[in-house]
Amino acid sequence: MEEPLIRVVDMCKIYNPGENEVRALDHINLDIYKGEFVAIIGQSGSGKSTFMNMLGCLDVPTSGSYYLNGTDVSEMEDNELSEIRNKEIGFIFQGFNLISNLTAQENVELPLIYRGIDRKTRRELALEALKMVGLEKRVHHKPAEMSGGQQQRVAIARAIAAQPPVILADEPTGNLDSGSSREIMEILTNMHKSGRTVILITHDNGIAEQAKRVVRIMDGKIESDRQNANPDADREEGQK
Repeated sequence: MEEPLIRVVDMCKIYNPGENEVRALDHINLDIYKGEFVAIIGQSGSGKSTFMNMLGCLDVPTSGSYYLNGTDVSEMEDNELSEIRNKEIGFIFQGFNLISNLTAQENVELPLIYRGIDRKTRRELALEALKMVGLEKRVHHKPAEMSGGQQQRVAIARAIAAQPPVILADEPTGNLDSGSSREIMEILTNMHKSGRTVILITHDNGIAEQAKRVVRIMDGKIESDRQNANPDADREEGQK
């Protein structure tokens, strides 16, 4: 039996322990396998952002365990967590988080510098990633010279350049118009089709429905976990 890429066991995150405690996560159990496309959906205050911080090794649980690629990361120190983040996870944020005085290529290369990748390889990986998101003609543009959709595509290229096992996208279409949102979702869907594991955090049902599996969080608990009857996927299967 294949081991899950991500295994969350009885995870709790409690703020202000005691009388006024807030259980942001309340005994969550979840397995995610390599190559899955999972949307984690919940309204504001549901616990989904806290859960994303756990999955992304940005925070550690109060209790319970989190195994990423077979390693228990719930017990790790900050420096170990930052190494895991750098090697195992590609982050895509709602706010793009690009550095304004760097070009698209330089923004994409930045995490590769932290990984100690040599200049020639960095350049190749960055250009390849920008090409994958359709920005090969924009490599020398700075963020201010690009639309919101293009900036988010640079952010996606930055997340995928080092080919991490997990892509974690937090409300990646939150700041975009509907046309750009469609483009971004198409890129994420294609990444999943090419074998990447994509985890999408969203409050938007329409966005979540484009994933293969939808995990709904409410009041810090998993309310439902279902496979999506994706009409596009069914149609493709029929064409094979």
